[in-house]
Amino acid sequence: MTLAGQFLLLQLVIVALVVLTVGVLSFAQTGEQIQRTESRRALSAAENLAGNPTVRSMLLSALPGGSASLAAVGETVRTVSGSDDVALLHPDRTVIASSRPGDVGTVLPDDRPRLPAARSWTGPVAAGPTVAAEVPVLDEDGRLVGTARVERDLPAVSERLALAGPGLLVYVGLATSIGVIGSTMLSRRVKRQTLGLEPTEIAGLVEHREAMLHGIREGVLALDPAGRVTLMNDAGRRLLGLPPDALGRPLAELTDDPELREALTEGTARDRLLVVGPRLLVVNRMPVRSHGAVIGSVTTMRDRTEMKALERALDTSRRTTGTLRAQTHEFSNQLHTISGLLQLGEYDEAVTFVEGVSRHRDSLYTHITERVSDPPVAALLIAKDSLASERGARLVVTEDSHLARVDDDLSRDLVTVVGNLVDNALDAVAGAADKLVEVSLTDDEQEVTVRVHDSGPGVSEEAATELFRSGFTTKSSGEVGGHGFGLALVRLVCRRRGGDVSVHNDAGAVFVARLLKKEAVTS
Repeated sequence: MTLAGQFLLLQLVIVALVVLTVGVLSFAQTGEQIQRTESRRALSAAENLAGNPTVRSMLLSALPGGSASLAAVGETVRTVSGSDDVALLHPDRTVIASSRPGDVGTVLPDDRPRLPAARSWTGPVAAGPTVAAEVPVLDEDGRLVGTARVERDLPAVSERLALAGPGLLVYVGLATSIGVIGSTMLSRRVKRQTLGLEPTEIAGLVEHREAMLHGIREGVLALDPAGRVTLMNDAGRRLLGLPPDALGRPLAELTDDPELREALTEGTARDRLLVVGPRLLVVNRMPVRSHGAVIGSVTTMRDRTEMKALERALDTSRRTTGTLRAQTHEFSNQLHTISGLLQLGEYDEAVTFVEGVSRHRDSLYTHITERVSDPPVAALLIAKDSLASERGARLVVTEDSHLARVDDDLSRDLVTVVGNLVDNALDAVAGAADKLVEVSLTDDEQEVTVRVHDSGPGVSEEAATELFRSGFTTKSSGEVGGHGFGLALVRLVCRRRGGDVSVHNDAGAVFVARLLKKEAVTS
């Protein structure tokens, strides 16, 4: 059955129940009203009969059926009042005169409640749909000489139904018409609001949405305009680290990370990288609009931590390739110089030049390897020295540096941190007069500290608060998304290992990164 048909049937059932209930109540009230009216009429006729002088003077001495005067008075009262039966009784309830001749001389049962004999009474008679009224008859001296009784028959149920039938049919028809019209209008309105879908189709869509929502690996989070969580799947709760009872709660109560709150509640985000705890997420946020008004937002997120680790490895390879290319250019120039000296016959100069190059390289290698015992990090610094030379800058590993050999995981993380910080420092000194980058690496039993100091213009207070946010950059580039993630990755690596990274100014920018030798346990 369609939604319209269900509404129509339900409305008709409701109308039928309402009409039946109203009819029963109305019928009962009508019966009570008729009984009260007929009781008042019977009581009035009985009072007239009891107050008749003939009745008051003759009733006590009269014999059953022996007084024509009392019978005439009773018949007159019956005729005038329209009653069905009029009777005069002795105090012992013997019938002296009655409109029903068969009752004369009999003793009527007392169907009154327990009342004094000198009290008037009116009420229904148990024998049938009849009401009776009894009024005491008093003589001139105020003595009780008998009772005047008047009975009036009530309409039968069939008669009352016949009388109420036409009106009841009108009410039923009117109510049914209103119900049909209202049901039709309501079903059409509901149809418009549900886009023409039937209840089974709506239920199927809800079930399908729930299955799809919790079945996908991507996280989904929906917020209302007040920032309360209205929808969230299991992946979204896991990626954001939210509690199981987050649904319906404001986002401000669930996280104290300002960058996360800003990404989930403000603007439109497309493939924005966001560091949440130990994870790197790609966030897409879209406002939800209805009739031109924003009614909330939906944010999807993907975990890019593992993918970014691979990208870091590829980036390290790319940087290594770049530095090797710089070294290739340097060695090529040196070889060309040696070749020219040999062609000119300047053999002694060629030997002197070769010895000078060899001493410079040996000095650089010795200086770095004596202080940095970890081969990948030492190789990175040697390669970065060649890159700095190509850019006209100087890369100096400070004398106080000392780094023992570390495990492979920490070594890879140090390569990421040192590589990104040195690259940023080389970019920062590009316009400086003295292009100097100082690198200090120190370690103890607990952690490794990386300190990179450049001679550039430093970091402004405004940029310092946003510098480690994903996608923030002070560089200009024609490549969309080419910058803004290096320092965010540095912070991600440091925090994953239980440390952090900070920046301050001291004749240039100073970046200090701390990494625990034992990686922090994260969920």
